[in-house]
This record gives sequence, structure tokens and C-alpha cells, in this order.
Amino acid sequence: MTDGTPTRAQRFAAIVVPAAERAGYTGHGAKARFARDVGMAESGVTRLWQGTALPDARFYAAISEAIGVDLGTLLVEGGVLSPESLQSLSETDRTRVDSTLTPEEAADRLGIRDEVGRQLLYATIERLKRLEDEASDHSADRGGTAAQM
Repeated sequence: MTDGTPTRAQRFAAIVVPAAERAGYTGHGAKARFARDVGMAESGVTRLWQGTALPDARFYAAISEAIGVDLGTLLVEGGVLSPESLQSLSETDRTRVDSTLTPEEAADRLGIRDEVGRQLLYATIERLKRLEDEASDHSADRGGTAAQM
């Protein structure tokens, strides 16, 4: 942009590049390792790191995991989702959430029609389930150890 305002790609790079460096993607071959870890072409990583292009939305979850940045932040900064779509449910809304709601029903109720957006939602739900399972397993392991002491 000519008015000095950073482009969306530049703002995205300003988040991703420092986080990638903190995550160990530094030195010779950093872009190649990052590309391999997130499934992107190295040329795409170069454009991403230069702030000249945004990655395809299908790479956002892998980027988030590789660099430890919240997926929601990346989706908003990359223009995939609006900030409003990430707002948490209010307490009154939480009481109306059906615990048997499928990811597909959630996408429908949230009005997510775009297939990429739906896939991102499904992947996020699955990742959260895995994290919860791992946390439960870890907690159970600690409890067992403490019980034996």
C-alpha cells in the first residue's frame, strides 16, 4: 500500500516470522525445514516470510502448530475469518449448546458454508479433542504416581 499501512500479508508475516524464529526456524535451511513441517512449497514460505503473499488457508493449522501461535489469530490476520466470528459464546449462550452437536451441525449453525472454513473448523475441533485427551492422560499418569508415593 502506498500510504504506509502494512498489507495483510505484511501483518501476517510480522506475526509468523518472529514466532517461527522462536520455534527454532533459524539459520541455513530454516525455510526448507518450515516448508517441510507445514507442507508448503519453499517458494511459498519465502513469499510468506517476505510479506508478499499469504499462504493457502489449508496450511494455517499446520503453521499454528509449528510456531505455537493461536490458530484463531492466524485465521483473522490472514483474512480467513473475521474477528467477530471468533468471539466466545456468552455464558447464556453456553447453556444452550447441545453436547451432542456434531462438528457438521456446529458449522451449519455458525453459518460456515465455505468448504475450507468448514475443514478448518473440523480440524480445530479434532485437535482440541486430542489435546484434551492428552491432558487427561497426563493428569491420570500424575495421579497414579502420586497415589503410589
